[in-house]
Amino acid sequence: MALDSSKFTGLARFHTTRWSVVVRAQSPATAGADESLESLCRQYWPPLYAYVRGRGHPPHDAQDLTQQFFARLLEKNWLAPADRSQGKLRSFLLTAMKRFPANERDRSQAAKRGGLHAVTSIDSEEGEQLLASAATLPEEPAFDRAWALTVLQATLRRLRAEYEQAGKAHEYERIKPALTSLRGEIDYDAIAADLLVLPASARSMVHRLRKRFRELFREEVAGTVAAPGEIDDEMRALVAALGHS
Repeated sequence: MALDSSKFTGLARFHTTRWSVVVRAQSPATAGADESLESLCRQYWPPLYAYVRGRGHPPHDAQDLTQQFFARLLEKNWLAPADRSQGKLRSFLLTAMKRFPANERDRSQAAKRGGLHAVTSIDSEEGEQLLASAATLPEEPAFDRAWALTVLQATLRRLRAEYEQAGKAHEYERIKPALTSLRGEIDYDAIAADLLVLPASARSMVHRLRKRFRELFREEVAGTVAAPGEIDDEMRALVAALGHS
């Protein structure tokens, strides 16, 4: 039985409009804007933490600074003056962090952790992994690569969740390596033997996996740009960033 992606369309519809809701917000009272931004912040803070770490802040201070930044960002007055030309969420967040006033940084260093609105409980492990993955790159390319990896990981989490919900976790684990394999490198006979299906069925499984991955990756990217016309360019930029080493 193939995955029925229709059951996920409600979640996808919310996901693809979240940043658009935020970037188009005209006042702090705009319905859904604060909730949408907080949801995005919860998912996409690790690249910004890695960026702060890459600028020389030790882990403890980077946690405080990142938490303080998002706490300030979520204060309602931050939405009104936002630069609407910064259509991509990653551009918006990076620009905002660069402009984060020095006195706010000092306050974040002095404040006790958790003293302000807690955006999320920051577990720095993921951010540290992102930092290590781009350690040889300049600041902004490193941030772009960390961002791309975050989008990729979010896509894979959603993909796995769909397979698990369909009772196909074992199938997913077996064919997941095909996502990064060239077509000529995929051993369909071995997959078929392991999953007790015909080679033709194994090919169909891999095809569905790849197709669904592309759909989810596009949805994930769509949730971080302000308009549909920006999706393809952003996808190409993220794929290029993943190629940096």
